[in-house]
Amino acid sequence: MGSVGYAASFEQFHPTDLLSYAKLAEANGFESVMASDHFHPWVPSQGHSAFVWTWMGALGVETKLRFGSGVTPPGYRYHPAVLAQAAATVEAMFPGRFYLGLGAGEALNEHITGDYWPEAPVRLERLAESIEIIQKLFTGKVVKYRSQHFNVESARIYTMPEAPPPIYVATAGPIQSYRTGKMTDGLITVGAADEKLKMLMERFEKGALEAGKDPSKMPKIIQLKVSLAETDELAVERAVKEWPNGGMAFPKGDIRNPEDFEAMAKLVEPKHFKNRVLMTADLDQHRAYVQRFIDLGFDEVIIHNVNREQEAFIEAYGKHVIPALRWA
Repeated sequence: MGSVGYAASFEQFHPTDLLSYAKLAEANGFESVMASDHFHPWVPSQGHSAFVWTWMGALGVETKLRFGSGVTPPGYRYHPAVLAQAAATVEAMFPGRFYLGLGAGEALNEHITGDYWPEAPVRLERLAESIEIIQKLFTGKVVKYRSQHFNVESARIYTMPEAPPPIYVATAGPIQSYRTGKMTDGLITVGAADEKLKMLMERFEKGALEAGKDPSKMPKIIQLKVSLAETDELAVERAVKEWPNGGMAFPKGDIRNPEDFEAMAKLVEPKHFKNRVLMTADLDQHRAYVQRFIDLGFDEVIIHNVNREQEAFIEAYGKHVIPALRWA
């Protein structure tokens, strides 16, 4: 049996409001929360970007939901050893409810330390080394580590959970999908063409099998972007205004500032959101859209309503969409 989760968009909302939305989501049948980990919003008008790790502690106390970061890039704002300590603490406090979602990162958030922002292949190297460091520290043993990108000197995590939290990795390409299956516990991706998603899952399964793991028991999570409103016109208008980055169908990992995205947003039109954000008032279309990805084999679907109307979205999904979904 799969589940539907709520995407807590830290770029768009005050953390206190997001905590209220998460509690409402729990009351309406959502079973998990994926919380974005940004230093900056995509565009200044989105208005927020709180520290997600503080918030996840409050979420753990205030709800019974499963939750994780979606996603945290190790090795820039966070040294992998510090991130391992943070994740171990959250899991120790809320056993079995937390996952560590990792990704390669974007200059928008990671350039702030003033270090050189590397090319994509180097970012993947750094991610792989970070995962290795975190997994070593999750053993509870003293770790010494030297690599091309990181050093760890005599580090040990003393506050350990009974079992370490699972590590899920965001992936959008064949190489990283394969590595994710081989190195970690589960896959995170976003909505895309069916053929691409099937390819990503095949590569993920290949990596898992080569590592001696059963891919059928490894979570495959997809985050979907939607805009639900009272009319189709409002759904489109609000998506374009409040989530313009959703219509930018080009690599965004090297763009540094919200103001740069704001300038690009002036070129975004509703047609650019096609196949990227479902924008409609029709709840039957929402149900069919989510069901499509369940049928492709995803066992957890995270829904991000990209406009500001969170309460109406949560209640509508809780009443009309979630109960109508059918899981294999």
